[in-house]
Formats: sequence, structure tokens, C-alpha cells
Amino acid sequence: MEAPVALKVHDDDNVATIFSSGLTAGGEVKVLDKKGNAAELTLISDLPFGHKAALCPINAGESIIKYGEQIGVARKAIRRGEHVHIHNLDSMRGRGDLSREETA
Repeated sequence: MEAPVALKVHDDDNVATIFSSGLTAGGEVKVLDKKGNAAELTLISDLPFGHKAALCPINAGESIIKYGEQIGVARKAIRRGEHVHIHNLDSMRGRGDLSREETA
């Protein structure tokens, strides 16, 4: 049986997108990058298809990088293999509640 897969699209990404369903805490996923390199990641939380997992520890206030772009900041410390979603990140895109200075 093939290992579940996650994709890391850009070298600077600190999250990978899950492309398998039914992944649970303690499971292993194969993280593939655009160069064809593969690395194993142990999940520490359940992850649905299409969601993100942290590839490394991310400190509170640190940028969440996906596709080489900042998509948000960590609300709290995020551990390697943890689910990264609205419960632990603040999106920086489309925020009408912040001034330009606060998002720069």
C-alpha cells in the first residue's frame, strides 16, 4: 500500500498540503517537494484532505508560508506534524479589520 502523500510546493514553505484522506494522529505521511525529494512526517493531529501540516516547529507570531508566500501568522506555537488551520493561524489575506501598517 502506498504511503499517504503531502506536497511541499516551494523551498521556503513551512507547511505541506495533505493529499490523502483519513489521516490520524500518529500516522506517517510522505512529503514530496517539486524536486522529487521525499521526507517522512509523523502527524500529531488528525488531518483532513487538502489541509496543511507543519513541516517544522512554528513559533507564535511567525509567518505561515505556503507556495512561497505568507498566508498568515501563527496564533500560538505549532509543533512539527500538527494541523495548521484557522484554529492556530491568523490569515493575512483579505483582512478588512487591520490597517496596512499592521499587515506589513
